[in-house]
Amino acid sequence: MKLKAPDGKMRLTDVADTEQLLRLIQSVPSPKAEPFKVWLAKVGYERMQEIENPELAAQRTRHIYKAKGYSDEWIEKRIRGIAVRDELTNEWSKRGVKEGLEYSILTAEISNATFGLIPSDYKNLKGLTKASDNLRDHMTDVELIFTMLGEASTAVIATSRDAQGFEENQDAAKLGGNVAGSALKDLERKSGKKVVSPVNFKTLTQSKSKKLE
Repeated sequence: MKLKAPDGKMRLTDVADTEQLLRLIQSVPSPKAEPFKVWLAKVGYERMQEIENPELAAQRTRHIYKAKGYSDEWIEKRIRGIAVRDELTNEWSKRGVKEGLEYSILTAEISNATFGLIPSDYKNLKGLTKASDNLRDHMTDVELIFTMLGEASTAVIATSRDAQGFEENQDAAKLGGNVAGSALKDLERKSGKKVVSPVNFKTLTQSKSKKLE
């Protein structure tokens, strides 16, 4: 594909995705590539173990978040949120929703009905500029709870209505998000505090570090 070269012109450039790069590493005969090959074999073995026992995947995820500095309470909500999300996407798959763009649109419908923000705007609010930044990894405990409520409600509504195809599941997504959105507004009225926060994990860790200095 064409990429901008040092001279400022767009020139044809060889590119590769992650899977292709890993396959290239596997084919390199040099002993210097051996550590990478060992790592790939280890990761592959771990993945096979997780397929046999999904609980191992959850445990590994907990360890990763713990190493990054997340609290045990937050990690449990995040893990539960992943499970709720999987249950919802499984329902979508069974009901004829296409993975990719349609999943993204339905997710945006739930988020907008719940928080009044689609994911891209939510990421901007939190100052997340990298495509690799996962919005949910930067949510507060309460934001995670309402995310779960919106997605769990959507799954229940889609199931009870036997929603089929994209349009019917889009209606279910809006209704599911509205359930969470109504609960969110009720909490805000009674607590006097906004649920949606510009705080992200980076700012939280920076503030903690300053307190320790």
